[in-house]
Amino acid sequence: MKIIIAVFAFFMAGAAMAQPKAAPAAGGLTEDQKTLYFLGQAVSSKIKQFGFTAGEAKYIEQGFRESLAGEKSKADETYSAKLNAYLAKKQEALAARQKEAARPFLDKMAKEKGAEKLPSGVIYIPVKEGAGASPKATDMVKVHYTGTFPDGKVFDSSVERGTPAEFPLSGVIPCWTEGVQKIKVGGKARLVCPSKTAYGDQGAGGAIPGGATLVFEVELLEILKDDPAAMAGNKDADEAGTAPKKDVSGPAASPEKKENGKETTASGKYICPMGCPGGVSDKPGKCPKCGMSMTEKK
Repeated sequence: MKIIIAVFAFFMAGAAMAQPKAAPAAGGLTEDQKTLYFLGQAVSSKIKQFGFTAGEAKYIEQGFRESLAGEKSKADETYSAKLNAYLAKKQEALAARQKEAARPFLDKMAKEKGAEKLPSGVIYIPVKEGAGASPKATDMVKVHYTGTFPDGKVFDSSVERGTPAEFPLSGVIPCWTEGVQKIKVGGKARLVCPSKTAYGDQGAGGAIPGGATLVFEVELLEILKDDPAAMAGNKDADEAGTAPKKDVSGPAASPEKKENGKETTASGKYICPMGCPGGVSDKPGKCPKCGMSMTEKK
């Protein structure tokens, strides 16, 4: 269902252009029209990651328009599996381009003053030395952080929200688990995360594309005791889907993953091609969130 809604929103504008244009409402869009417009923007982000061409868009729009009109389908249910394979192929190609484009940036950051390249490929760059203890992988931490893409565009920031985030280091992406352990309380560091140490080829919903290299500037405020209430992490970032937690759309090598602080079956062999939270299983089947056939991890 999610994929159908997303495709509808993404191509709503194209379908509208094919129709005679009505006179604009006085003063622009009405509140209801703005609400529907926002819906289109919100759900279209779910498929923008696939980078459909204008030629591909034409057939997706046709399928939506004819289905809405009640016309007989030109493709039966067997195309669900073919669609999964098609999307997986596009995702793989897009991720490969992201990783290739990031190579010069990673090389440059590895040469920054004080930079240390860790065994995983994570580049650790100290910004401010702390005076306290360093956390262990099993600790809960309280931090302020800003996450950016290599071009400097911010995709998530507890600093901008004005609220520190709390995460168990065993429940975040590998880049954080490894890098934050090197920071002392009161210190700040920049973590440059190759995609394999961040969200892998799957990305994170529509916010972070597959294969993306990410940069986090992290300030370690406190090492917390194991507080069950804090296991939910930062609510705002969780809802945005950009918190540095081990999301189900993350690297296939991640042995544990958490969704809103609760463990999921993240070691599963099959994942949802749309990266839905909870879309992971040990057996082939349908994603419980969107109904798409899950594909085998590579």
